[in-house]
Amino acid sequence: MPSLSPRSYLFVPGNRPDRFAKACASGADAVVVDLEDSVATTDKMSARAAVAAWLTPAQPVMVRINVANSEWFRDDLKLGGKPGIAGVLLPKAERIEDIRTVAEHFGSTAPILLQIETAQGFWNAPAMASAEGVQRLLFGSIDFQLDLGMTAEEDELLFFRSQIVLVSRLAGIHSPVDGVTTDINSAERVRADTLRAKRLGFGGKMCIHPKQVPVVNECFAPTAEEEAWAKRVVEASTAAHGGATSVDGKMVDRPVLARAEKILESVAQLKQR
Repeated sequence: MPSLSPRSYLFVPGNRPDRFAKACASGADAVVVDLEDSVATTDKMSARAAVAAWLTPAQPVMVRINVANSEWFRDDLKLGGKPGIAGVLLPKAERIEDIRTVAEHFGSTAPILLQIETAQGFWNAPAMASAEGVQRLLFGSIDFQLDLGMTAEEDELLFFRSQIVLVSRLAGIHSPVDGVTTDINSAERVRADTLRAKRLGFGGKMCIHPKQVPVVNECFAPTAEEEAWAKRVVEASTAAHGGATSVDGKMVDRPVLARAEKILESVAQLKQR
């Protein structure tokens, strides 16, 4: 399985280069400079030029290009190969052919992240997740609701969220990233949405404001209690030489030990960030 991947993806409009450095200093695991939804049609060309001029290996960022059937897609592909691009996001991903086109321009050093935002994209997700260069799936829940004519956003999306987690696991790619929380003033709403995503098997969440980043990072990091429990499990298993044992009155078998080891591995990796 892949190593620890970004927990928080902070989006910043591509036509606001004055915000790029601030976004990079926000504490987000990944910054996504956006050329799609947050940029008006009249600003597409100037936004692309601003991103191209700002890119630097000193502050690598991801870039969300425009959808494959848009008039700006081909020109966005010209950003491929420029230094400072840590990855490329393809919104409303639906076809393997489009993924191949992106890979041809951005090369093997820039992982491709696919946003599942339409019924067709969801249907084709198993095949797309296994395409060469694809690192992760992102669930664009708001656009997905719009495409399916749905008005709710929690229990009604449970099936689709769970399927995206399953598809990611079967494809052997990083655990998926959940959609944004539109309420930027409620840390508790962000926390509740993030913890729900974590329980379902997601490994990250998209953020639309810097204040959401610390909450998301905290929720996806093991708690002090989880770390302490994991240490007890590993110590008990070691003392039992791999034999049957218990911790806190509960049996410790191989799956429990594996979960404890994964928690401790995550803690160690987070300390290196």
